[in-house]
Amino acid sequence: MRVEISGEVRARLRRALRAAGRREIGGVLMGEQIEPGHFRVVDLSIDKDTGGRAHFVRSPEAHADALDAFFQRTGNEYGRFNYLGEWHSHPGFPVMPSVQDAASMDELVHGERGIDFAVLLIVRLHWWWTIVSSCTLFRRDLRPSPVKILEE
Repeated sequence: MRVEISGEVRARLRRALRAAGRREIGGVLMGEQIEPGHFRVVDLSIDKDTGGRAHFVRSPEAHADALDAFFQRTGNEYGRFNYLGEWHSHPGFPVMPSVQDAASMDELVHGERGIDFAVLLIVRLHWWWTIVSSCTLFRRDLRPSPVKILEE
């Protein structure tokens, strides 16, 4: 799988990460399917309030409005535009999923919502400018696997 991150989304991430400093922040990723196995992150929600220095848990209710607005903007064309996954920062840790991160994503894809897959993007700033990131694919009944990140 490949995930492309638009320049506009990268700029928003950079601003949010700078403002958060050493506190973890995150949200949901909203994507466009370019072709099978290739997605572009076209929007994201940003929860700037609930993270701590070493922990972030997104409240689903807090991001429902962002998802609803995204679906309205994209004409409810769910086959092309849809929820892609989650993102959060690791300002003081490597950009790899922790055991807790993996468990949360496994719960998501094995839950009752019928989500077959979701990606987890973990980001941090290097020297206050460069975004360092990793992206992992979580699928029902399969092991997590790395995702190739493409820049626009």
